[in-house]
Formats: sequence, C-alpha cells, structure tokens
Amino acid sequence: MAAIIDKQEIRSSIPAGRLFKAFVLDSDNILPEVMPGVFKSFETIQGDHEGVGSIKIVTFAPETQITPARHRTEAIDEVNCTYKYSLIEGSILGDDFESITYDIKVEDGQNDVVSVMSFVTTYRPKGDNHHSILEKVKQSQERTEGFVRAIEAYLLANPHKYNI
Repeated sequence: MAAIIDKQEIRSSIPAGRLFKAFVLDSDNILPEVMPGVFKSFETIQGDHEGVGSIKIVTFAPETQITPARHRTEAIDEVNCTYKYSLIEGSILGDDFESITYDIKVEDGQNDVVSVMSFVTTYRPKGDNHHSILEKVKQSQERTEGFVRAIEAYLLANPHKYNI
C-alpha cells in the first residue's frame, strides 16, 4: 500500500510564535504538565533536544497502555515555525505502520483567526488493512486536535508563559 498523506488545519486564538514555542520547542515539559493522563515524560537519548537527528523517548501515562515511542527530529526552523519529526518505534505504529512522519507549521492567521497550525502527516503502511489504517488516521486527527486545544487552554489561562 502506498503512503497515506493526511492534512489537518487547526485554528487558534494564540499567536503563532507563542503556540510554536509551547507546542514544539517546550513540548517535553508542557505536554506532561497539561495532559498528565496521556504523557508521562520525554527524554532525549541522542542529539541536542530538538536538533535535526535528535531522538527522544516518549513515555506515556500508565493508563494509556501505550508503550514508549521513539521520535526522530527531521527538520526544525524556529524562524518560520516549522518542525518535522518521525515516529520510528512504539506501539502506536502497531501492525499497520512502518513509520509516521509529522510536518508541523504554525503561521499567522487572517481576519479573526490569530494563528493556524497545519499538520501534514505521512503514514507508511506495512500492509493492506485499509479500513483499520483509515480509522487510525481519523483517531490521530482527533488526538492532535485535543493536544492543541489543551495547550491553547493552558496558554490562555497563563498569559505570562511562553511569550516571545
């Protein structure tokens, strides 16, 4: 089965630079704080935190029953608020995926939208279980929306944090 490319845009009331700083540059700290029922910890095991080639182990909260995952940073551009990483190991890949690559861009919005987070996710399937794969893509979109909304709520409640 060929790669599946999924695109998702999430509008936010948080300025682009501030959202990028929290969601990408400090994800290791903010995600376990904001979503302790999902994320337990992030540990850089190779490289320098978010630098290209860096590898992190993401440990999930016990109640999720998700085994630790390994993420590899593929690209980062703090000026243009872009980040690309690959999920290369862990139970999230399951029997359906070889790898999943996430390409994130945060940019200023227009009119009454302060910013827009764009996600282009490339799924590299192992087999042909089309229905299962599409269901997992849909679930991933819902989780991504939840992560963004949780960070957005945190930033709205803490206007002094992550200012640029």
